[in-house]
Order: sequence, then C-alpha cells, then structure tokens
Amino acid sequence: MAARKSSAPLIEVTARPGQPLGMSPAVFLRDFWQKRPLLIRNAFADFQSPVQPEDLAGLACEEGVLARLIEHDKRQDGWRVRTGPFQEDVFPALPDHDWTLLVQDVDKWDPDVRALIEHFRFLPRWRMDDVMISFAATGGSVGAHVDQYDVFLLQAQGHRRWQIDASESIKGRRPPLGFRPDVELKLLEVFKPTHDWVLAPGDMLYLPPNVPHHGVAEDPCLTFSFGMRAPSSAELISDYLDTLIADADENIRYQDPDLKLPADPNEIDTVAMARVITALNAIRMNDPDKLGDWFGRFITTYRAAGEVMAHQAAPEQEEVVAALQSGLLLQRHPWARLAWRRAKRGASLYVSGQDFALPVKDAQRLAGAEQLDAAAYRGLSDKGRAVVQQLLVGGVFQLIDPSELYGADDEGEDEDVLGEVVEGRDQVEVIDDDAVSDDVHVVTVHDDGIEVIVNFEDDEEDDSDAGRA
Repeated sequence: MAARKSSAPLIEVTARPGQPLGMSPAVFLRDFWQKRPLLIRNAFADFQSPVQPEDLAGLACEEGVLARLIEHDKRQDGWRVRTGPFQEDVFPALPDHDWTLLVQDVDKWDPDVRALIEHFRFLPRWRMDDVMISFAATGGSVGAHVDQYDVFLLQAQGHRRWQIDASESIKGRRPPLGFRPDVELKLLEVFKPTHDWVLAPGDMLYLPPNVPHHGVAEDPCLTFSFGMRAPSSAELISDYLDTLIADADENIRYQDPDLKLPADPNEIDTVAMARVITALNAIRMNDPDKLGDWFGRFITTYRAAGEVMAHQAAPEQEEVVAALQSGLLLQRHPWARLAWRRAKRGASLYVSGQDFALPVKDAQRLAGAEQLDAAAYRGLSDKGRAVVQQLLVGGVFQLIDPSELYGADDEGEDEDVLGEVVEGRDQVEVIDDDAVSDDVHVVTVHDDGIEVIVNFEDDEEDDSDAGRA
C-alpha cells in the first residue's frame, strides 16, 4: 500500500538487487541513520520466516526467556501486561484479536534468526543488541510509544499497519513525548502521525531514537525487531566511575600548598573549587588504552540477558587440536558478545566483560568468528590459541559435532537443527584418518548433559569414545 498523501516529504524507497536498503549503505548512513525514518519496500525479497508463531509461543514458555504478553481492551482502552515464562494453556485461551506476544533475544535461541544479523554488517556489530520477535493477533498492538534506540522493524508474516510521527526530522518540530499516567506501559499521551503505511512480508521500517510510532496488526502477523544498544549517559557514567574507583590512586588527593589566608574561613571560594577540579582531573582516564578497555568491557556486557557459564572440566589444548582435526568445531556461545579495538601495541579483544591483549589479526578473527575449524585455529598465533583455550574453559567456545549442528535428511538437504554440544574426554588422541572411518551410533540426552557415542572402526576395533556437554 502506498504512503498516505501528505505534505510531509516522502521517506519511502524500494529495495533493488544489490541494494537492500534501496541505496548504498554509505548514503543510508549519511542521510537517514539517526536523522530520519525510512520505509524500505521489499528489503528482504521473498522473505520466509525461520520462526513460526507456534515456535515463538513455545519459546515464551521456556525458563530464562524474556517474554511479555500485552492485551488491549479497545472498549475501555485498557492495557494488560503479563511476563513469562508462560504456561502452555495460556495461548489457546486467548481470543483471536487484540493481543501481542513479544519475545526478546530470539537470536540467542535460534541460529537462523541470528544469521539475519549479517544483513546489517554496515553497522558496528557491537551496536546490535538483540532480535525481538512479536506475534500479534488481528488488532494486536503495544500502543503508541517511542524507543530510545535505533530499530529496524522487518515484517516477517502477515501485515502490520505502522503510523509514525516524523515531524521532528522533516519539519524540525519536536513531537510531544509525555506518557499516559493510567497504564503501566510507557504509552504516549498525544500521538499525531505524519505517515501511515501497511507493511507486507519483506518490508522493513527504520526508526531513529525518539520517533513516535504505533503498529497495529491488520491480520495475524510476525514482526522482527532489530534493536541497537544505546547506553544512557547515567549508565555510562555509573560504570565509568566504578572503574575509576576500583583503580583510584590513594596518593592523589585534594591539595592546597598555595593556600592564602582566607577572608572567611567558612567559605568554599573559587580558588578552592579550582583545586577540586584539579584533583578530579588527576584521576580521570587520560590513557586512551585504559579508557578503550573500560568501554570494551562495558559494551560487551551491557544489557546482557544471559550468562555464559564456565565449564567444570574443559578439554586440554592438545585435546582441542585432536578434536578439531577429527572434524569437530569450536562454536561460540550464543550469549557471548565480542568486540575488538586497536591498542598502542597490537589489539584488545573484549569478550563479555573480559579483555585480552592479542595481535590485530587474532583479535579480528576471534571477534568475527561464530565457529572455528581446524584451519582457522591453526591460523591463530600461539597467543591467540592460548586465549581460545581460556575462552573454552570459560564457556565462550564449545566443541561441537557439525553433523549434529546441521543434520541432513534423506535427500541430503540441510535441516535447521541446533546442534548438541560435545567435549572431548581425557582419552582423546590423534588417529590416522586413513585407517579409520567414524560413525555416530548413539546420542543420549541425560539430565546432566548429552552423551555422543562414536565408533572408530579399524583393524584393531578401537573402543568408542564419548563426550558430554
């Protein structure tokens, strides 16, 4: 559906082959990023959602998943918010209209959803927070509101009507941002849209921070929300001060060796305040590397909804080498967040609040790697492999069997199956690939993990080796 006729400038484009934004990424960043909204028709051509509504409902019932159910009583304009995890009988009891299910961090639970983030490589990866997915019954909505961060809203199934108020970006007039006092949601008290669209599957709407918007499902629909990380000044200052306090030098104190006889001993005069400023300036992070390391640790833990748990008994480095040579992979934990920064010497790799000094090439490879195979592992320096070992012990990387990560059906086509995690036992050893053939015989799920039994057949009929997650 075309945009409603309006005196407002048109902010709608159609994607073209090779230009899913309808323009080059450089033009988008120059003209739209954090400046004005943009509707991109057919941004994801022929898009097929990797998640179905029943998948989303099932995920919302799982412990540890952040989910909300928002219901709207249109007759009284009342709103009800419930938080998960939900019981399975909640959803069949809902009406066929006026409710929305929202699930955060779906990219951490589904590898196919996570893979969609690659379409946003024109943005710093550490700026991406999560992929939230909402299912809305006909008429479902979360009300008119604003977000404090950039967001890309991809229509995955069905149709959703979006109204936005772009008056600030196109007219220079800031819209009213006061909230309604009568609901627990932060809904706008006044909302006057300048644009009105209906999005079909594959269409995507980009919204900078603080653009009022209101989405209503025209029919049962799925919407993917790619949200950015945008820490507030209060969050930045609080964490920064914690670091300053932890590293503070007790020898740096308020000093007044130039003290003069005061006119009034009870007055904090301007000279005293100048000394206070000098003392504060002395404890700030003047070293760019220290400041960069603080921010790297902060941004890789900011808004972390899940925790990466350390392994009780990770394989030794020699066992990792043997496992990779046998065809296993090192898979990054979906909750782990990585980024890197050039330092005075080499680089710093930041991993979920930790920092590691590495050569630039190692830091680049590890920050961008979802998986490491034997070749990628060999390509790291000794220092890089040592850091991988620390990350393996910490749970950031896990050894997996790729055949379990993406199983194959009878026709040889890949299935979207999340793989089971396996770790080598102490008995893992290097075996001559030409002398053996491997075959997975048993995969058993226990309360304390997964047991994978692999038989290596040769002339001496070696015993099978098992690994546990």
